Amino acid sequence: MALLTAAIKRALLLLALLAACTLPASATSFDMKRGINLDAWSTWPGEDRWSDPSVLLPFPEWRRTVGERELKTLREAGFDFVRMPVDPAPLLSPAAAGLREELFENVLESVRLVNAAGLKAVVDLHAIPWGDGRSVSTGKLMEDDALFEDYVEMVRSVARLLADEDPSRVALEVMNEPTAGCEGGDPIWPDRLKRLFAAARASATRLTLVLPGACWGSAEGLAAINPSEFPDDNLVWTFHSYSPFLLTHQGASWAGDFIPYVAGIPYPPDSVSAEEMERILQSIRERMRDEAPMLRREGMVAYLGEQFAEIDTPDKLRTAMAAPFKTVDAWAKQHGIAPEKIFLGEFGMIRQDYGSPFLMNPKWRALYVKDMIEIAEQHGFAWSIWSYGGAFGVVEEFDQRPAEPDVIEMVRELAGSSR
Repeated sequence: MALLTAAIKRALLLLALLAACTLPASATSFDMKRGINLDAWSTWPGEDRWSDPSVLLPFPEWRRTVGERELKTLREAGFDFVRMPVDPAPLLSPAAAGLREELFENVLESVRLVNAAGLKAVVDLHAIPWGDGRSVSTGKLMEDDALFEDYVEMVRSVARLLADEDPSRVALEVMNEPTAGCEGGDPIWPDRLKRLFAAARASATRLTLVLPGACWGSAEGLAAINPSEFPDDNLVWTFHSYSPFLLTHQGASWAGDFIPYVAGIPYPPDSVSAEEMERILQSIRERMRDEAPMLRREGMVAYLGEQFAEIDTPDKLRTAMAAPFKTVDAWAKQHGIAPEKIFLGEFGMIRQDYGSPFLMNPKWRALYVKDMIEIAEQHGFAWSIWSYGGAFGVVEEFDQRPAEPDVIEMVRELAGSSR
């Protein structure tokens, strides 16, 4: 019976792909260059409250703090598009079933609000990665076949919702950072990506679709995809890079047990003397030895040394930052994919984790972002910074307080110099 079920599923997938391929496919209709990610999960309302309109609406939640004026300010700063996170959990959760129609209407209103401000919109279906206490997360979507079936239908509905919008101003990203496929390849994600592609394309024949690889949308995950299995000219392929993680996620309490102890490493590391850099590293070692779990302390100290040794000269640092781009560039050339069909969907450097005393030097952040933009644009890839507000905020930090202007001013200068 299991074999019969698997055969039926493969046959249905083949039929879906054939149906998608018979629809009119055109060259990529959505052109983007410089963007910024709007916010997601800034309020974290419990799912038991999702039947209350005041908790979920307006939707997505960035609508509560970002309106036409703020969007026009982004346009004036030199951005031509926003990556617009939409948490799919409320669109799937039984707790929000009574609001579902309004939630979909709000997504469409949000797209039109972005467009009215002179910006293009990448509608990014952006679930929380693991989400304890939530019925929907990216991890659960990778593990629960029935939930993934519901997600496919939701993607079909979102594509249908956007189908009549101007395809030169709206695109759809079918999933953010699939969490599977980091351990020696993933037999699940390629087939699931095909199903998402087929569902979206069948509902929206003119819409540009943005497709990610596995393993958190990494360059390696994208390079594992065979694009010939997606016979459609109206696609953009996306990857994310926060390399080197040792620098970009300093102090992040949610990014593993090692990185929360790391704070104060400058960008670039050679911008301070060797003596000062050693003092910073020694301070981190002492923090690990004093505060980390006893059995992890010396391992963390050793790992710190290994990670820093990979970026301790300008050449090594540049190599580490450029490596994901080289991987994607080689894959694109191998498969005849033009650079303008590649999208660096996320990159950035943390400003401050919530509740942490460590505040990243804004000049370090601006220089890192500038260097990443330079690498992306040398390859001809579009890019979008993570993110508008929050821990990585470049416009706002927490509670709508303005962030330091260094990153935005740098983007403004780049936009001015390219005109």
